[in-house]
Amino acid sequence: MIYFDNAATSLPKPQTVYKAVEAAMLTCGNPGRSGHKASLHAGRIVYDCRESIADLFGLPEPERVIFTQNATHALNIAIKSQLHDGGHAVISGYEHNSVARPLQMMKNVTFTVVHTPLFDCDKAFEEIAAAVKPDTKCIISTHVSNVFGFILPLERLDRFCGQKGIKLIIDASQSAGILPIDIKTLPNTSFICMPGHKALYGPQGTGILLCGNTDSITSIMEGGTGSESSNLNQPDMLPDMLESGTLNVCGIAGLLAGVKYVSEKGLRNIYENEESLCQRLVSGLYHIDGLKAFYDKKHHCGPVSIVSTKMPSEELCFLLGEKGFCLRGGLHCSPLAHISAGTQKEGTARISFSVFSTEKEVDSFLEEIRKLQKEA
Repeated sequence: MIYFDNAATSLPKPQTVYKAVEAAMLTCGNPGRSGHKASLHAGRIVYDCRESIADLFGLPEPERVIFTQNATHALNIAIKSQLHDGGHAVISGYEHNSVARPLQMMKNVTFTVVHTPLFDCDKAFEEIAAAVKPDTKCIISTHVSNVFGFILPLERLDRFCGQKGIKLIIDASQSAGILPIDIKTLPNTSFICMPGHKALYGPQGTGILLCGNTDSITSIMEGGTGSESSNLNQPDMLPDMLESGTLNVCGIAGLLAGVKYVSEKGLRNIYENEESLCQRLVSGLYHIDGLKAFYDKKHHCGPVSIVSTKMPSEELCFLLGEKGFCLRGGLHCSPLAHISAGTQKEGTARISFSVFSTEKEVDSFLEEIRKLQKEA
């Protein structure tokens, strides 16, 4: 198996992640609930992970790191906090359904989708800024498109939000663990949302919500927190306010090992290695008839999408899958991105690498897809 579906979830994980999950399953109790050794041990793991994440993303207060089920869970908290009493939001034309669907389902909320040309940062910024209305409360933008790897201009959007007195919500699902993100440099960003199971190399079922410069925080689930048990109201302190019920301690233990792996490896090394593979891939695809790759060296990170003139993307992925190549075809839960790029009819085949991907795997992929295109 050659695994090129890391934009969905990374595979394999570092060996330290597997070992950390197993150790937690054997030794951890319920954190924050008891004073015995198993509970205290679990609590230390949870806090160590919270602190490591805060360090990686420049968050001065570890308690503002919230553990969630996944990035979708984090985005729902962020969006519903910022717009809990209604209002207008502006979103980029490259947003995942994890952004579009919560907005669509909320009463008294309107939103504007800003479709702009692929890999055009200036146009994206200008059009998003122009879509802001008097009742706009926030801009929501992905950092990196999960379909095309397009890096959007977050720093410019954050500064603009400061000028307009509104907030920015960032979906860092494809950038966390690859591109540097320092929340201290984003003073108008209220939330940054990310999964733990992609480029942070944690287990599935882990997500992170970073609470930045905001007082507008609303829980979407209430229950036991291990604190203020005599009070029937949800605690208003972080992280308890947003972490009801038993945490995924085994997943968090694995996530801690993944975050440590990323920190030791270095974001710059990770990014440069993956982009080198992307350039090798795109260079090879350029010489194959009937294929188009969406790539821009200046504004790209992560996944590369391709389309074939000879077959639909899902058929191409199926045929490659029969040869042992794992990649994803279709709309990738991001129909808005395909509308923006003009690929909504058939979608795209998406290739996404990790630190474990190799040049040999890329070359094998190019050889196989060349054969398929020739035979089609």
